[in-house]
Amino acid sequence: MVVDAMKQETHITVRNLTMAYGDFVIQRDLSFTVNRGNVFIIMGGSGCGKSTLMRHLIGLKAPAEGEVLYGDTDFWAADLADRQRMMRHFGVLYQSGALWSSMTLAENVGLPLGEYTDLSPSDIREVTSLKLALVGLAGFEEFYPSEISGGMQKRAGLARAMALDPDILFFDEPSAGLDPISARLLDDLILELRDSLGATVVVVTHELASIFAIGDNSVFLDPETRTMIAVGNPKALRDESKDPKVHRFLTRGESTLPAE
Repeated sequence: MVVDAMKQETHITVRNLTMAYGDFVIQRDLSFTVNRGNVFIIMGGSGCGKSTLMRHLIGLKAPAEGEVLYGDTDFWAADLADRQRMMRHFGVLYQSGALWSSMTLAENVGLPLGEYTDLSPSDIREVTSLKLALVGLAGFEEFYPSEISGGMQKRAGLARAMALDPDILFFDEPSAGLDPISARLLDDLILELRDSLGATVVVVTHELASIFAIGDNSVFLDPETRTMIAVGNPKALRDESKDPKVHRFLTRGESTLPAE
């Protein structure tokens, strides 16, 4: 495995994690750390459990074994009230954008603000307009999701994910369904928001352009061995990894393995 040697503050620790549905194991023995302020990529081929891992990280599915720590706190060992408190520091952008079609963009972004804060309606409108402006959607407050493009829907979903000023942003295949230009613009936006907000970002993706453009660190999940087989900076893994599966994935088979 290739590992980034630079010492940084650890934000998320995954320790000896096993994911399973009943007796069927998806992945086992996952151990890695996510540094504060980094963009961390969860990658691997189809069916390896990338999105399932994200579900374990954001509190939607408990592990069969192992731990997920935020700072020094074991998320799944905490009681429900503490887990819910921690989850309010998460922002999640799902693959589809998951916008409510019957709500305007402003109403979609304002939904978590109305649910989890004591802000007045006028303050919610102000914050909502600010979040939409941050993702390049100023003036689109009263539009419905069906009235805007797929790329704009993703950006609106990102604005909603940022509504509560989260410490950590989770993205599940953010570039899925986007043309290359829209995907690149979304990658640039993710980096801009990471830098301006100081948030940690965890991204599930198999898109090489995004992996290399935004990834500081990564974990590679293998569906055959059902465990992680590499962790490190994606570009370093591409250039230095001797594992044929990792190298084939990160080059799409277009080059040979590095010399011994």
